[in-house]
Amino acid sequence: MPRILVTNDDGVQSEGIRSLAAGLASLGEVTVVAPLGESSAIGHALTLTRPLRLDEVADRVFSVDGTPTDCVNVAVAEVLGGVPDLVVSGINKGYNIGDDITYSGTVAGAMEGALLGVPAIAVSLCRRPTFDFRQATAAAATVARAVLERGLPPRTFLNVNVPPVEARGFRVTVQAKRNHLTSVTRGVDPRGKRYYWIDEAEYDWQPHDQSDYQAVRDGWISVTPLQPDFTNHEALAYVAALSLPAPPAVE
Repeated sequence: MPRILVTNDDGVQSEGIRSLAAGLASLGEVTVVAPLGESSAIGHALTLTRPLRLDEVADRVFSVDGTPTDCVNVAVAEVLGGVPDLVVSGINKGYNIGDDITYSGTVAGAMEGALLGVPAIAVSLCRRPTFDFRQATAAAATVARAVLERGLPPRTFLNVNVPPVEARGFRVTVQAKRNHLTSVTRGVDPRGKRYYWIDEAEYDWQPHDQSDYQAVRDGWISVTPLQPDFTNHEALAYVAALSLPAPPAVE
């Protein structure tokens, strides 16, 4: 029976992770190892400055007081005693599309699986006042079944985003781009100390018929193949043509 590791960045008590784990139960032995608390927008952070605590909160459900990346590593080292057959991260409360995936703890959980040589999937759905995880859970199970049967190319993971309406089907997509603008609001706390509140100030997406943004906007479930390799291969020749000088001699 395949071993499936489930994690997220919304925390071990999130409705999304409970729905996801239940939806994957028919595909293999599911183990949940997720952050003790909220870890959204934490990216691919790894905790190196303090020890981590692992607690079993239910049968095959564990919390780690760290990041999604921490959770995957602790799961492999201590809970599973080896790599699983599949890592699934989510279901996140809010899209993880386009450039925003660089911040996402949900995507980072799947990326860590890919770095460990495990097929992995990140699953997110549109942010709403109330969430219905049924369609996202069914989509995750469909994609997970296909990946367990056919695998993925090395160091590849899938980023799945589910629209708030009844989906028209699945669409293979590329990562969207948007004009990035961050708002930093200043304030003063009751003790007179200044604080700063960071938020997104602009969501101006660049048009692209094959993007994840356009897919979910048009009512499709977006499936984007991602990789940890950030190398801009198209720019290698350009950088080589800069003719960078040899390093200066050290006396």
